[in-house]
Amino acid sequence: MSTSELIGSSPKFTAVLQHVETVAPADCTVLIQGETGTGKELIAKAIHEASARRHHKFVAVNCAAIPATLLESELFGCERGAFTGAVTPRMGRFQAADRGTLFLDEIGELPIELQPKLLRAIQEQAFERLGSSQTTRVDVRIVAATNQNLEDLTAERRFRIDLYYRLNVFPITLPPLRERTDDIPVLVDHFVRTSARRYSKSIACVPDKVMTALVDYNWPGNIRELQNFIERSVILTKGAELQAPVGELVNRRGPIPGARTLADAERAHIISVLRETNWTVGGRNGAAARLGLVRTTLIAKMRKLGISRDTAEHWSGHLDSREHELAS
Repeated sequence: MSTSELIGSSPKFTAVLQHVETVAPADCTVLIQGETGTGKELIAKAIHEASARRHHKFVAVNCAAIPATLLESELFGCERGAFTGAVTPRMGRFQAADRGTLFLDEIGELPIELQPKLLRAIQEQAFERLGSSQTTRVDVRIVAATNQNLEDLTAERRFRIDLYYRLNVFPITLPPLRERTDDIPVLVDHFVRTSARRYSKSIACVPDKVMTALVDYNWPGNIRELQNFIERSVILTKGAELQAPVGELVNRRGPIPGARTLADAERAHIISVLRETNWTVGGRNGAAARLGLVRTTLIAKMRKLGISRDTAEHWSGHLDSREHELAS
């Protein structure tokens, strides 16, 4: 993937593309930061494809999607008998990415006890498989991504500061979609075309009132949420004009009443979507899909924010009391 395949011409996104072109040939570690759904993996792939490593593998690992007990063997491999279920030797992602690029997504979720081994592997390009004393050497470029503030995590002692400095050689921050609204029409046209081809439909245009609603909405799930919304709209469309359920966007637009912090707003929004889906997390019409998240990421967020069906009513009552306090 080259930067020409990344869609957008707004000033903030153009600055990101310039950073990609600058850092790709440098072969240094890159840390991509941005909200969920802003396209961090696409940027990582663009860096890989514009580098001298493009003829070798791009290997992606989602650190939040793999149980902590298995993540070490996923990254570094294991020998037979290293743990229960390890019946054969296994190559890890570091070795699979040799001479290529290893993309560590959601790096902020990496368990603290595994961080020293990752730091050594990055610095020395060497590691030992789980259950082995033999050192394996590789030549791997690291591109990491996170939607968390790693500086805050280091202050909370949940992320090693030396690992943070090692990853943050060349930081790239992706703007949320609400800060690049000029790009929404071209993104909409692109997603309509690709979804129409997928579902064998002929959609000639997007009505002005639909496009206006799409541009006005703040897209908390960013590009992934927009893409999923357009795909669903294409499925619902009968005829040549896109028939999008924009009423849903109007209902969800604007600040969350009583939400004083970003965590409050995120918690309230997730609860709202879970209620819309009758607390169905996974599947095509589940809350994860509507939020533009993978199922495991949403589950991790729910655990972090203390969201469950039992606690949701208490939280809603708490917000209602805050709203009453603000109004009085």
